[in-house]
Amino acid sequence: MNEEDSEKMAGMLNSMGYESTGNKEDADIIVFNTCCVRENAELKVYGNLGILKNLKKSKPDLVIAVCGCMMQQKGMAENIKKNYPFVNLIFGTHNIHKFPQLLNNAMQSQNTIIDLSEDYNIEEGIPIKRESKIKAFVTIMYGCNNFCTYCIVPYVRGRERSRKPSDIIKEVSNLSEEGYREITLLGQNVNSYGKGLDEDIDFAKLLTRLSDVEGIERIRFMTSHPKDISYELIDVIKNCSKVCKHVHLPLQSGSSRILKLMNRNYSKEKYLKIADKLKSEIPGIALTTDIIIGFPGETEEDFEETLDVVKMVRFDSAFTFLYSKREGTPAFKMKEQVDERVKHERFNRLLELVNSIALEKNKEYEGKTVRVLVEDISKNDGTKLMGRTDTGKLVNFSFEGYNADDLFGKIEDVKIEEAFTWSLNGKIAK
Repeated sequence: MNEEDSEKMAGMLNSMGYESTGNKEDADIIVFNTCCVRENAELKVYGNLGILKNLKKSKPDLVIAVCGCMMQQKGMAENIKKNYPFVNLIFGTHNIHKFPQLLNNAMQSQNTIIDLSEDYNIEEGIPIKRESKIKAFVTIMYGCNNFCTYCIVPYVRGRERSRKPSDIIKEVSNLSEEGYREITLLGQNVNSYGKGLDEDIDFAKLLTRLSDVEGIERIRFMTSHPKDISYELIDVIKNCSKVCKHVHLPLQSGSSRILKLMNRNYSKEKYLKIADKLKSEIPGIALTTDIIIGFPGETEEDFEETLDVVKMVRFDSAFTFLYSKREGTPAFKMKEQVDERVKHERFNRLLELVNSIALEKNKEYEGKTVRVLVEDISKNDGTKLMGRTDTGKLVNFSFEGYNADDLFGKIEDVKIEEAFTWSLNGKIAK
């Protein structure tokens, strides 16, 4: 979602006549779009701002802007203004559409312009400069109502608000006309899409309607909350050829006790039931997840419960995180914070298990021919192309005898020759 916000700001800058530059020394404007989900991301912002101090001295007309989730936190904008007085503009997640106006105000002011809003309306028609010409992010809803006790997102992104389906379908239709072949629908919890809208619409129905858009060949989505996943949604994933057979379903913990402390509103047993339903109804589906290690009060027994779920579900991959304290969340004040040494020891054990299963799952692809959406030149080997399968597997493949330009944006048959933990190698099947 932050990536799409950055694409929108790039689009607005382009419409104002600006072009992106390869290095900060040549820039007239530098924008930091921030994230506050984990502490490490915040520390990177401070470090990058500190680096710019001398550049600002040598280029006093340089405009430095800081925006995004981090700025919506209580007291954060004032802290940035105090410690980095050379920053010209600070704004949050709810008023990105005002960026050109705010930028103009900042250029004319001697003081730091701060514009933060608690309330927001969904703004349509914002210019956007997408990173890819083949696949695109499409936000379908903003905010979150879940209030997981470790998460700052509801406080900085606000309550859930869904876009009108007509606006989403219009955007996707335009993307199809521009040559895009894959879309990824975004929301903090896409499963709750449609609540609060006047018309009879939910996420399963939206997917069905988007599947009718000609030209779009693949539809992905993230993220799903286990408490809201419906049998209707599972049926759509199963029966609609355009909806990718991949579900990202954050687990966070395998311990029902910890899940309750996290306010996740499902148990270990319910999660396993959902995973079993997905795998039985959609053979070959890829399941990926998020897991937090070291939540306050997590015992060795709780951690073993997490390992147990990983062994039973056999995730294709997992984003694994050490618990990060976020001031302003209920978990910040919880006692029994887990020792850092214990966190890292558990993290390494989890990573070893997750990676071993991921490799085993990928090995099942060896010798098979899969359908791959060709996206770009491989980042690791300029003689190969890269793309992803319907199940989200990254594939690097040789294309001897073919013109690369003729393959971009096409779905091609690729025979998998070798599997690794995070990717597959192959060649175009003749």
